[in-house]
Amino acid sequence: MKLRPLVIGDLIAKIPIIQGGMGIGISRSRLAAAVANCGGIGVISGVQIGFDEPDHNNNARAANIRALRKHIRTAKELSPKGIIGLNLLVAGTEYDQLVAVAVEEKIDLIISGAGLPSTLPGLVKGSDTKIAPIVSSARAAQVITKMWEKKYQRLPDLIIVEGPEAGGHLGFTLEQLEENEIDLKDILTEVLAVLKPFEEKYRKKIPVVCAGGIFYGKDIAACLAAGADGVQMSTRFVATDECDADEKFKKAYVEARKEDIHLVNSPVGMPGRAIRNAFTEKMKNGSEKISKCYNCLKTCDPKDTPYCISQALICAVKGDLEEGLIFSGSNSYKVEGIVKVSDLMAELVQEAESLPSPEYSELPMEREEK
Repeated sequence: MKLRPLVIGDLIAKIPIIQGGMGIGISRSRLAAAVANCGGIGVISGVQIGFDEPDHNNNARAANIRALRKHIRTAKELSPKGIIGLNLLVAGTEYDQLVAVAVEEKIDLIISGAGLPSTLPGLVKGSDTKIAPIVSSARAAQVITKMWEKKYQRLPDLIIVEGPEAGGHLGFTLEQLEENEIDLKDILTEVLAVLKPFEEKYRKKIPVVCAGGIFYGKDIAACLAAGADGVQMSTRFVATDECDADEKFKKAYVEARKEDIHLVNSPVGMPGRAIRNAFTEKMKNGSEKISKCYNCLKTCDPKDTPYCISQALICAVKGDLEEGLIFSGSNSYKVEGIVKVSDLMAELVQEAESLPSPEYSELPMEREEK
């Protein structure tokens, strides 16, 4: 079965794969450009993107704005014909400023999660930048679409439906995740249903992309068979030569066992999924202390926050795994080695397209058993 391109207005990705944005520093210009050059959509994470700028500790906002501009320009230089996106947390204190920079630099797509991006259409008004919320329920998809329609007379250009098997911050309660009764396919079906009236009213297609736990080509095929227009994948792109993280971070994925993947609490106010290490053990016994506040989250109060998530993620991307938080998807233990992005993309396409047409529409989406 030939994979269909992912069409987002006038943007056409030959391969319907979006490389998920991974912060801090896991997906910057090098990884995003490599994916875009292969026909997918490469995504830069804007979360504390200037962590390695010399003035980041003293002036994080200026460092992040400067670094974002630099990495968008670099990605576009490395992939002049590719599609480059940006992932930003709605909960971030620099959200508006970073969106403005991205629009100035003519970013192709802005993806926003960790809250509903209620103001995003206004921030990109007058530009060609496409906008996409990340949702974990049909209700969230309906709320944001109605809100954008009423306030801005605009619909989402794309919606990303993220299921419970994703890495990083998750749009579910800890209880929901532990009960393990949420299915990505069910959420997708419900989201497609609530979007249909908007599509009919405006005679406009709103592409929907699945994310969370998608690892093999057969998972891509299953999502498309269930009605999705594409997929977003993150875990597989960590273990690539072009990933912007330290080699020790990448090897943590290769060496992880299934029992090492677990849920953690985050200062963002959402549970997260990470690889068990010395840092997560310290988190459990409350021995982790905050030594520096970057004022990165609207919801964070250093007086009662259990740990600084920015510092933990910065340590991880630099390879200090004793002091770092290693976010990962539920399937990271399946990673067997570090490969080139081009080889990974080719493998995923070959796997998906090798499935015969009669079986294509019947493929289930596998879920991890806890």
